[in-house]
Amino acid sequence: MTAVTDEGQGKGDGTGKPDGRADGRWDDGLIARRAAAAEAREAEETAPPTPAEDDAEPQVEAYAPADGPLPTRLDALRELVGLSRARLDRDTLAEAGRVLDEAAARQRLSSRHTVIAVAGATGSGKSTLFNALAGAPISDTGLRRPTTSQPIACSWTDGAAGLLDRLAVPGRLRRRPHPGPAAFDEALQGLVLVDLPDHDSAATEHRDQVDRVLALVDAVIWVVDPEKYADAALHERYLRPLAGHAEVTFVVLNQTDRLPGEAADLVLDDLRRLLDEDGIALGEHGEPGATVMSLSALTGDGVPELREMIGRFVSDRTAATRRLSADVDAAAARLRKVYVADGRPGLGERAREEFTDRLAEAVGAAAAGQAAEREWRRNASRACGTPWLRLWRWYENRGLPGSLDRMGQALTPPEEELTARQRVEQAVRIVADDAADGLPGPWAQAVREAAFTGAQGLPEALDELAAKAGTPGASKRGGGTETGRSTVPQLGGRPPKPPRPKWWPAAVLAQASMTLLQIFGGLWLVGQIIGVLEPGLVTPALIMLAGVVGGPLVEWTCAAAIRGPARRYGQDAERRLREAAAGCGRARVLDPVAAELVRYREVRERYVTVTEFSTTGR
Repeated sequence: MTAVTDEGQGKGDGTGKPDGRADGRWDDGLIARRAAAAEAREAEETAPPTPAEDDAEPQVEAYAPADGPLPTRLDALRELVGLSRARLDRDTLAEAGRVLDEAAARQRLSSRHTVIAVAGATGSGKSTLFNALAGAPISDTGLRRPTTSQPIACSWTDGAAGLLDRLAVPGRLRRRPHPGPAAFDEALQGLVLVDLPDHDSAATEHRDQVDRVLALVDAVIWVVDPEKYADAALHERYLRPLAGHAEVTFVVLNQTDRLPGEAADLVLDDLRRLLDEDGIALGEHGEPGATVMSLSALTGDGVPELREMIGRFVSDRTAATRRLSADVDAAAARLRKVYVADGRPGLGERAREEFTDRLAEAVGAAAAGQAAEREWRRNASRACGTPWLRLWRWYENRGLPGSLDRMGQALTPPEEELTARQRVEQAVRIVADDAADGLPGPWAQAVREAAFTGAQGLPEALDELAAKAGTPGASKRGGGTETGRSTVPQLGGRPPKPPRPKWWPAAVLAQASMTLLQIFGGLWLVGQIIGVLEPGLVTPALIMLAGVVGGPLVEWTCAAAIRGPARRYGQDAERRLREAAAGCGRARVLDPVAAELVRYREVRERYVTVTEFSTTGR
């Protein structure tokens, strides 16, 4: 029985448990091993996350500190886009909107990881370099091209799942470095290395993947070989447009083992020259810029130096900040032509005064003032003139052929009204051009549209305001339409009857006295002629002569006395009509134009904020 029991329970080690296991579990079969693995996975899933796993709460403080310029620039760019949507088309703002979206997406993800893409042409050896950095043959290499068809990622630490999801790297292509010095290098903790397809691949979908991933990673390592380092496709399509991203760019000359003697140094110098022509700042002598070096991924020569540089770059944890700042710089550079004016656009006092002068000329303010002055003098002549002159003017006003007053009351030909409207349109066009001078195209167009929209109905509005102000140009034109509310008159017309000064009754009495003297002297002479009165021509003749001479003298004296008041009355009429025209033009044209200029200044201030802390000098 004892033997059977020992056989049934297996060997013991004095612990009272089978196989010396303290937990009493069997581990001598396939089913037992699977059960143990399942329990281990369940325990791992239920256990709290370790500090290395930060997918639950991504950190963003590493590249967006509260006192850094990037949040301020992003906020300014967001306000800039919001203020410009009504003035700029969607395509113009598309790149800025993409930068804002990608910045928001990157800030929601882990800040303890730095995503670096390894890019290069066919046969440049980028996959070999990728494997050398990872310390394991993760990416396929060989003579068959293209070897890499999809992005392959290698993450040194946990917590990068969100970043790889953003890059759309499939789960089956996510790797960890091979256990060894590279995997346990403290400086590389947080590195996410992505091997990209060939950027010059014949497959279009491969190039599309390269373009998509390059727009999302924090940094990029460009791998070139001695044969294709000067390839125009590389420089014109990638390096030159991304010149502002020099601080997050590594350019590696690979396959130096194929170059004899000092040829590697010569090729490296020529590569630096080409990068300088592309506008890429080179990080030499401690200055910020791109890192340029040579190595051989096949033999390992120079790989440790590159790994050390990448380690310092990753441990700094500012790659995401630099990348986003460079993206903002690039977006701002593209928007420069629609925000930066050539001169100092705006509406100065001189432009405003000239606009008012043109409106006053169009509405006929000077002519209205002269007409008011003439009307004052005409009324004075009617009130203080001799009765015989007043009879003659009454006779003319009856409408006899050739009457000057009837000719003055004739309707203005249509050509004059058309000319007045053309003058208003010309005034609006000139002030709009002055305000838009030097503005970028979209804002200049917005200023002109605001001016022309406000100018619709401006001639009628000018006449209506002139009528309300009681100035000439609002009566006896027949151009308005009775609507029960108001009549909109046409430009021009006869001035209203001016008021009479207080001394006019005395002048009228004096003129009446002179007329009575003439009548009295005349009747006296007639009585002597017919024999009713005693002869004596001297006295009645003198009386009649006094009346005949005194009447024109009173009229001349009154005419001299009314010159000043008549001129002031005409000037006041001109001023009121001018002010009415200026107020109408300001409300309908100048204020909308000024509002557009204020909007432009607001977006210009936001644009200055976006470019103020530029890291690329753009």
